[in-house]
Amino acid sequence: MIANVLSIAGVDPSGGAGVLADIKTFSALGVYGAGVVTALTAQNSRAVTGVHAVPPEFIAQQIDTLFSDVRIDAVKVGMLGTAAIVEIVASRLRAHGVTQLVVDPVMVAKSGDRLLLSDAVAALRETLVPLARVLTPNLPEAAVLLDAAEPSDHAGMSGMARKLLRLGAQIVVLKGGHLAGAESADIVDDGIRQITITAPRIATRNTHGTGCTLSAAIAALLLRYADPFEAIRAAKQFLTAGIARSGDLDVGQGHGPVHHFHALWSSDSRGNRVAG
Repeated sequence: MIANVLSIAGVDPSGGAGVLADIKTFSALGVYGAGVVTALTAQNSRAVTGVHAVPPEFIAQQIDTLFSDVRIDAVKVGMLGTAAIVEIVASRLRAHGVTQLVVDPVMVAKSGDRLLLSDAVAALRETLVPLARVLTPNLPEAAVLLDAAEPSDHAGMSGMARKLLRLGAQIVVLKGGHLAGAESADIVDDGIRQITITAPRIATRNTHGTGCTLSAAIAALLLRYADPFEAIRAAKQFLTAGIARSGDLDVGQGHGPVHHFHALWSSDSRGNRVAG
């Protein structure tokens, strides 16, 4: 039976991040994707020029209507924007007994535009993070969640990952992409095991939606692997391949998207990528 995985996030019209990127990731990894929209954005590869939040009561209606009819096997939560939206999403996920939940605490777009209001951070920390099976912050997001300075090295990341666990998630994936070095190293910690997953750092500006893609891939792959650490490792491999093949795409003049369908699109005789 094909799994159904839900993305609860905002819409990026360029398709590089948010619900559209999540649905692409789900599809590439062989699960059926569903989406609940929390915000509309005016956005391209260079900037976010506007955000229109969906009323919390309508977000609740989307979630409740979907769950009344469709079996949802896992959920990924991304951009929420306001405290009221964070609280209503947490309430509805709790009501529907969601256990396979991946929370990507989206706070700032790749362009630097803020996507989470300050008053929403406490709501995220107190109501949603404790429901998460997997929490996937990058270093700036982790620093905000803990009200602490960003770590500057791997040892600092290790200690921060353990502190993040105290917020209530079962597993923390602390992403180290903001540190320098030839490799991008993420720490995965469940309170018993702590491992480091590395990948080569690829020289490209096409990194729009990397956080969305990783968290969506984890949500899809948790259903395939008995060991969640292996699901997370496979998700990072999927993302790394998507970044490596991002040059095949020509989307925008700023931070372009990763190539979600890198394993599914092949080349024609002219070197163009086609469905195959």
